[in-house]
Amino acid sequence: MNTPALSPLEALAALRRSMQQAHVDACLIPSADPHLSEYLPAYWQIRRWLTGFTGSVGTVVVTQEFAGIWVDSRYWVQAEAELAGSAVTLMKIGVATDPAHAAWLGANVPSGGVVAVDGRALGLAAREALQEQLAARAITLDISLDLPGQCWLDRPALPTASIRDLPVAYAGQTRQEKLAQVRAEMAERGAQWHLISTLDDIAWLLNCRGADVSFNPVFLAHVLIGPERVLLFVLPEKIDVALAQQLAGDGIEVRPYQEAAQTLAELEAQACLLFDPARTTCALIDRVSCRLVRAINPSTFFKSQKTAFELSHVRRVMEDDGAALCAFFVWLEDAIARCDAVPLNELMIDEQLIAQRSQQPGFISRSFGTIAAYNSNGAMPHYRATPESFAAIAGDGLLLIDSGGQYVGGTTDITRVVPVGQPTAAQKDDYTAVLQAMIALSRLRFPRGVASPMLDAVARAPLWARLAEYGHGTGHGVGYYLNVHEGPQVISYRAAPGPHTAMQPGMITSNEPGLYRPGRWGIRIENLVANMSAGTSEFGEFLEFETLTLCPIDTRCVQLDQMRQDEIDWLNAYHAEVRRRLKPKVSGPALEWLLHRTEPIA
Repeated sequence: MNTPALSPLEALAALRRSMQQAHVDACLIPSADPHLSEYLPAYWQIRRWLTGFTGSVGTVVVTQEFAGIWVDSRYWVQAEAELAGSAVTLMKIGVATDPAHAAWLGANVPSGGVVAVDGRALGLAAREALQEQLAARAITLDISLDLPGQCWLDRPALPTASIRDLPVAYAGQTRQEKLAQVRAEMAERGAQWHLISTLDDIAWLLNCRGADVSFNPVFLAHVLIGPERVLLFVLPEKIDVALAQQLAGDGIEVRPYQEAAQTLAELEAQACLLFDPARTTCALIDRVSCRLVRAINPSTFFKSQKTAFELSHVRRVMEDDGAALCAFFVWLEDAIARCDAVPLNELMIDEQLIAQRSQQPGFISRSFGTIAAYNSNGAMPHYRATPESFAAIAGDGLLLIDSGGQYVGGTTDITRVVPVGQPTAAQKDDYTAVLQAMIALSRLRFPRGVASPMLDAVARAPLWARLAEYGHGTGHGVGYYLNVHEGPQVISYRAAPGPHTAMQPGMITSNEPGLYRPGRWGIRIENLVANMSAGTSEFGEFLEFETLTLCPIDTRCVQLDQMRQDEIDWLNAYHAEVRRRLKPKVSGPALEWLLHRTEPIA
């Protein structure tokens, strides 16, 4: 017999009963899983089940008298709408990495009280930050309890989708070659063993892809690399006989997913284990008794620096994706012209994008949930239209479309803004400022190794000059047929500019400044760029960005009198390159649209 689903209010009441029985004063629910992923499989989407909030990030704290969710500015408007009428309070923070909930717990939990959090979804670094806030009042942090799991009776099962081999013809390197790179780094640090729980690192290292997380071609697993062998902890039914044989041939032994913690506990005391404290959970690392070395996973750096082979595939994928977008925009502009007679809405945008991309070679899926946001919805950077809540596209305004695709040879992510009807002068001013910001970063040259957060001010300067700002970062790393968000680089002044954020050749990063007017409109223009050599001088080696994304930028909202000639020249040169690369890929109305939208503007 099926157990009826609980409403968020019922779930909250059930959780409080479990807390009372366990003598717990507060329950902390991070937005995480045993791999500390950004996007979670259904089994770990506890926050959505408990609060009804559907955003991708948010930390929940529940006491007997209070329930709150901490989110950054990307989600404030969305959270206000989704939490309306609930018993959950929106707690606004400046950025997603702000541990404001830890300070709240330290100030509001009674002295000598208990805070419970599932240690399977709590990173070691996050625990240390929590304990620092709780220590002054002798508050205990209990990581042994899964209190939400006791209440979520219809909780989904762990995913069992099959794992696929990524041929060397696309990966470019064999598993053994990648393992040799990682083992060399282990030896440099004196480590005989290395634990990896980060899903995209594992997928990259093993040349495998999965489907356990929406839009991200990864699979739930842990990997333990030793001097001679590699242990892959995964649900055995996810690997067929052929792949198991291939893995075994490369010295990779498949073990049950649940055995990872016990295997770590059995490592010899005199051994040394390398692990990433920001990407490893307490439940795993607390079982280890051998010597520990803390460092970012070496695979994170290797994965981020795309090889010339990988970049060649990405460039081809960008051409295919650009061709699909030409066909899509032909449809869109025709639909806008007819929207008075044939209704057009936000949901239809995603349907058409999928239809066009699915005709391209190697297309697998979207790389994230499409954002199609008209007018005021565009002011929510991570807005999602749903069958229950979406806007009609009619009248005058701006339509923001942020979308991307997963292809066997690369991952795409692009944002364009299209005028509907007659845009206002204020909208054109904002659009022009955002375009100038994107161009400023696109043209930048910088020393190799510079900390990526340092580049952020270059993009924001045209907006700051207008006393404008936006709450999200300007750029995130992008994977190679992997996660659309990856590190270690991030272009955001709110991120710590540590050595691990150094810009290196081959990195692919988004360039996506924005400007948002709550209740009115939002504008974001995004291309993906790759770090390429700009030459060497007496001052060292320099890098510059190669723009990878190939799709016209709508010029109908550009205020030409506000742009400098060098900015106009960049835009015309970009459009000339888009035309050159996409012209052989399209025909008929798509070609006519491409030629029209890439005409020089001055």
